[in-house]
Amino acid sequence: MPAPTEPHAPPLPDSRTELRAELDRWAAAGRRASFWWRDDDAEAPTPALDRLLALAARHSRWVALAVIPAGAEPALADRLAGTPAMVIQHGWAHRSHAPTGEKTAELGDHRPAETVLAELTAGRERLQALFGDRFRPVLAPPWNRIGPTLRARLGEAGLDILSGFGAREAAPGPAQLNTHADPIDWRGGRGFAGIDRALAPILRHLADRRNGTADPGEPTGLLTHHLAHDDEGWIFLDGLLTLLAWHPAVAWPDPDSLFGDRT
Repeated sequence: MPAPTEPHAPPLPDSRTELRAELDRWAAAGRRASFWWRDDDAEAPTPALDRLLALAARHSRWVALAVIPAGAEPALADRLAGTPAMVIQHGWAHRSHAPTGEKTAELGDHRPAETVLAELTAGRERLQALFGDRFRPVLAPPWNRIGPTLRARLGEAGLDILSGFGAREAAPGPAQLNTHADPIDWRGGRGFAGIDRALAPILRHLADRRNGTADPGEPTGLLTHHLAHDDEGWIFLDGLLTLLAWHPAVAWPDPDSLFGDRT
C-alpha cells in the first residue's frame, strides 16, 4: 500500500490574477479605474520607437512621449504623423547638474532658477514648433526629480502640468499627472523587473485609490522607456495592455481630459 502523500497547498495567485481581482472590485463598486501611459527619452525615430507605436496602435491606446527638446529631430515629428502619440517635454537636455555625491537631477535647485526656466522655455518653444498640436505643455523631469523652488515657478516657463513618479501630493506649483509603475529593474541589470515587481505598484495604487488613501481621481500611470526595454519587458507590456483593454472597469481618458483642451 503506497504511503499517504502530504496535501499540497493551493498555488498562490500571481500578480496578473490579483490585478484582475482588483479591477473586479472596482467593477463591483460601479467604479472605473482610469489609466494613462507615458514613455520617456524620445529624440529620433528608432526601431524601438516603431515597436512602441505599433503596440499602442494594436491596443488602441494613446501614449505620451516625453521628448528631450535639445536632441529632438525633425524626423521624429514626421514619424509620429498618424500615430496615437502625444508629445510632452522631458527637461531640456537630460543632463545632470547635481553635485558629486547627490542623485542625478537636471532640474534641481542647484542652478539659478532663471537659468533653468530659460532652458525649459526654449525647450517648450522648440517642441511646439516641431510637433504643433501634438505637443502639450506638460513637464516630465528627467529622473523624475525637480527642486521645490523650480517646481513652484514652473508656470513661468509656460508649462501647466508636472508629471513625476508616485502618488501626487499637495505642493505649490502646477497640477500633477504622475506615473506609478516602471517595469525596468534599473538597479539590477536594467532588464525586466519581473511580473510581480512590475505589477505591485499598480496594484498598490489602485487599492489606495479605491480605499481613499490616495487621490481617487488620479489616473494610474504606466511609465516605460522604449530605448531600454528587453524582450521580456515588451511581452509584459503587451500582456498588461491586453488585460486593461479587456476589463470593463478600466477607463483610458483622452488627452484633452488629462492635459486640457489644446485650443
